[in-house]
Amino acid sequence: MTIWQRLTRFTARSNPNPLPPDQVLAQHQDDSYSGDIHATVSFFQHLFGVNGDWVIRHIRVFGRYEAVLLYFSNLVNRALVSESLMQALLRPPEHVGTGKLAKPDLRRVLMEETVYYGEVYSDNRLMRLAEALFRGDTVLLVDGLPEGIVISTRDVEHRSITQPMTEQSIRGARDGFVELLATNIALLRYRLQTPNLRVKLQTLGQLTKTKVAVCYIEGVTNPALLQEVEDRLAAINIDGIIDAGTIEQFIEDNHWSPFPQVQNSERPDKCMAQLLEGRVVILTDGTPFALIVPAVFSQFYQTMDDYAERPLMGSLIRLVRIVALIFSLVFPALYVSVISFNPELIPTMFAVAVAGGRAGVPFPAVIEVLIMEVSMEVLREATLRLPQQVGGALSIVGVLVIGQAAVAAGFASPITVVVVALTTIGSFATPAYNAAIALRILRFLLTILAGIWGLYGVMLGLILISHHMLSLRSFGVPYLSPLVPGDWEGIKDTFMRAPLWWMPKRPRQLKPVNPERLGRETMNVFLQQPSHTLDPVRPRKLE
Repeated sequence: MTIWQRLTRFTARSNPNPLPPDQVLAQHQDDSYSGDIHATVSFFQHLFGVNGDWVIRHIRVFGRYEAVLLYFSNLVNRALVSESLMQALLRPPEHVGTGKLAKPDLRRVLMEETVYYGEVYSDNRLMRLAEALFRGDTVLLVDGLPEGIVISTRDVEHRSITQPMTEQSIRGARDGFVELLATNIALLRYRLQTPNLRVKLQTLGQLTKTKVAVCYIEGVTNPALLQEVEDRLAAINIDGIIDAGTIEQFIEDNHWSPFPQVQNSERPDKCMAQLLEGRVVILTDGTPFALIVPAVFSQFYQTMDDYAERPLMGSLIRLVRIVALIFSLVFPALYVSVISFNPELIPTMFAVAVAGGRAGVPFPAVIEVLIMEVSMEVLREATLRLPQQVGGALSIVGVLVIGQAAVAAGFASPITVVVVALTTIGSFATPAYNAAIALRILRFLLTILAGIWGLYGVMLGLILISHHMLSLRSFGVPYLSPLVPGDWEGIKDTFMRAPLWWMPKRPRQLKPVNPERLGRETMNVFLQQPSHTLDPVRPRKLE
């Protein structure tokens, strides 16, 4: 009977409630693999218990050395293990004779001449070997060899790279992040083919052991920002990381603010653009969304189309988006305040039409708007959660039938339906989903204030919102920068999108190591008059 078998039987008799496997592993974190494969296999059997995908395959390496392969069948490439790896281990290399190999020579032959996969290393710590098994690697234990050989055979099924679902683009790239961390890092490296791109890996979650990659560009990103990101990630001590949103909730500055202080994106091109400005991108294994820090408010209404189009077109599209954002925030509150407190501000003919539409409505304007807003939010949520084939039909039925029926039944006036519809369309124009949710929350607050104090309530609400946004920070960066504090280089890319040659420097609020992003020669070329090479009157002559 081995020591691990005796330990298991003694533990079962003395403790009717044995420790969980993770605590058992923590107790043996300093234990080393001694070379006894039978004792080690017994330990892993006691650790993993009953698992249908846990495989213990006894073999004889080169037909002489007793060994065992350990792996989880659903995490590895089974064809690779059963065909290539097994054949390589069972058949000795041609130069190896029939005699016994010394332990150093056996380890060298196995790692350098037999197992020819990309990632192979040896380790003698039982905890490290167990973690390798959890990742999907295969562990080879040879009797008498005091180190286990870890072979990278992970192959987890994942979806292919497709167009981002939440961030549609007209002229941007069509590839988006997937759930596999290695693929997401590859998408970034494909776009940033520079040795300055750095990827630091961390493991978060006591039970999930989720891999997290901190990506930045050395020589651009401020080292203090990078250190702050790493410190906040290292402070997370939780049993499991469910999604990138779990990390976002731990690293943001103000946890009670409706405004997001960490930007998320599933677009590799957007993450590349933010890295070039000096920000840090956090990738999480198991989720297609990347976290971008620090984040300011202007980022949440910008899209990649703004930069793919020419400056005039990009600025126009951005201004339309800003107008839609303002509509989604204050339009219902302005309607309620004018109808309830200041109807004299409405033109006479239009006021008569509005009064005629509201003649049969039994509710005040604020209650009417709140009922329609709540109904629209319920309809929006139902449309999102239903299957795609049914969701489109429900939205059409909800907008046409329910809206018309509400007007006919006297629950709402036609002008209220129009106001709520324009507000909803404006919220759809906001590119960032979490920023749109923040505006929806504040819209209800402003509507209630407008119903109590009219235009004074609207102004009071806007002042409180502005004060809150001015107090916000994202990793120390003011939330309303580059407007407050003012930065002319950043303002060029806020309300409008200036030509690229007008923006030679990176955003000042990020304090990048290298603030220059446009060469002086390029600026001089674009500031010169065009050469008119094929002008029929004054053609350019070649020198």
